[in-house]
Amino acid sequence: MFDYVHENKRVVQIVLLLIILPFAFWGVSSYRQSSSEALATIDGEDITQQEFENAMRQMRGRLNPDSLQDKLALLDRIASEKLLLVKARAAGLEPTASQLQEVISNMSELQTDGQFDRKKYEAWLHNLGMTPKMLEATLKNDIAYRQITEIYGQNGQASAMAVDSFARAIEQQRVVSLAKITPDTFLSQVKVDEAATKKYYEENQAEFATPERARVEYVIFSADPLLSQTTASADEVKTYYEEHKGDYAAPEQRHAAHILISAPAKASEADKKAAQAKAESILQQVKAAPGKFAELAKENSDDPGSKAKGGDLGFFGRGMMLKPFEDAAFSLKPGEISGVVQTDFGFHIIMLLEKRGGNVTPLDEVKTEIASKIKMQKAGEKFTELAEKFKEAAYTQSDSLKPAADLVKATVQQSGWLEKGQRGAYPWTDKALQQAVFTEDVLKKKRNSSPVEIASDRLMVVRLLDYKPSGTQPYAEVADAINKKLMRQQASELAAKQGQTMLAQLQGGAKTSLKWVAGKEPVSRLHPANNMDAGLARLVLQVDASKLPAYVGKAGDNGEYVIARVEAIKEPGPIDRAKRAKYAQVLRQAIGEELLQAYIADSRKHASFKMRAFAAANSKG
Repeated sequence: MFDYVHENKRVVQIVLLLIILPFAFWGVSSYRQSSSEALATIDGEDITQQEFENAMRQMRGRLNPDSLQDKLALLDRIASEKLLLVKARAAGLEPTASQLQEVISNMSELQTDGQFDRKKYEAWLHNLGMTPKMLEATLKNDIAYRQITEIYGQNGQASAMAVDSFARAIEQQRVVSLAKITPDTFLSQVKVDEAATKKYYEENQAEFATPERARVEYVIFSADPLLSQTTASADEVKTYYEEHKGDYAAPEQRHAAHILISAPAKASEADKKAAQAKAESILQQVKAAPGKFAELAKENSDDPGSKAKGGDLGFFGRGMMLKPFEDAAFSLKPGEISGVVQTDFGFHIIMLLEKRGGNVTPLDEVKTEIASKIKMQKAGEKFTELAEKFKEAAYTQSDSLKPAADLVKATVQQSGWLEKGQRGAYPWTDKALQQAVFTEDVLKKKRNSSPVEIASDRLMVVRLLDYKPSGTQPYAEVADAINKKLMRQQASELAAKQGQTMLAQLQGGAKTSLKWVAGKEPVSRLHPANNMDAGLARLVLQVDASKLPAYVGKAGDNGEYVIARVEAIKEPGPIDRAKRAKYAQVLRQAIGEELLQAYIADSRKHASFKMRAFAAANSKG
């Protein structure tokens, strides 16, 4: 049942790295906000306000936050996904804790020299704002959800005839020629008077708005030059090494196997005693014949993740197992067998197979690395010291950048024109720096700006050179451009009108004086756009080709009207087995998706769905 975890480890790892789940509308938030007021409930599962807000943030740009209709549609989607999770849990599709630990420990991003690095794991969790329990809850949901969707979504069936028809439709090619009716042909026929030009100018003032602009001079104080001015003596390197030996020791790991007799924390005392008695009995068998440990694990262990492997758990480091299990495993020598160890999962019998790690890397192998760290530390300290003086110089001598520049041996540079709100190339990509340019102190009082931290080891100060306020381009400057634009619009309308007339004539069997140009290559569903507008290519592929030539047409984005003549159909030859298999998979997935949507629709019919506080909480829409 849990083969998904082992067969799709990389998929699960990507989910771990991104924490952007297909159902992340609840994800971590459900763990944090389980007690918050529910907007709705489906089959006993609450949808909280926090979960809904998370979904709104993730869907930003794809729905209108002020539309009640969009909000209701989003709530409906969350309800459907939560219902699938309910179904997945009921089917027992959640992975075990040991399976989750195995996936996490095998993530290359959380390893150092091929071994799980606890510090990297803790730093990663900290950056995500999660605890191990929160991560486990999120992953359990995700894997269960993915399994139930794949049961339906990846099990669509398609007949051989359907696959053949689909493959031939995909690979069919259509030979086309194109004819264009361009606006240039009609420019001599159109005229725009000054009244129309002025009207356009008055009605489209935003089009001619000019933002605030400024040119500045600036100084960048960086820690980079300081690095070349620092040194690290042999004694300093040695002292650092002695004080940080733990950083250069390979983490200890243990390779163990176990036999688990299940007895969850919520089990009755009678069940726990029975499980413990069974574990004690098996322990006696193991002690009598240690060589049969794997055999006894296969026969008796309740851990589905390791049972088939004779209880083998692979290598693990500290912090990867529950503490009683870890303490026992790390106290054993290779070949030794523990007593019965109780955890929240039940009772374990542990055999240590081997151990590794704990060795300290010699100083000679890391002295260059340490010297670099010391130099960086010294440069950082010097940067911090000078940074305060740099800020003070920029502030106290605010009528010039030269004192601050001289202090840190930097040069005064000049920018081009900067538009307010428009970030350019480095260093102007920094939003705070852009804002600093357009402050009152800089623009009106002509002072140095406050120092801006554009990176952890870089400070920057700016000073105004020139300024242009926001405004609107004068009519005289843009009248000619407006006139040309309006003339082209009218010419495009005439081109479209004539194009539609000619298309109707061609479709009726008449001849025209159009000049046809052969397409660069046939159009197919594999290469639909070819050298034409994508919308026109779709029309070419959709047109009835039972009688050729066939004609379709469409106005292009640049104002021209394009007519396509479908001249011939190139049917594909025999499709090889590998390619046919790919088409079959695509078709099955499409059918599988339909099955999944049908399953969701049917489940919704039989589910209990109640709206609670949604209308009041989202009344803005």
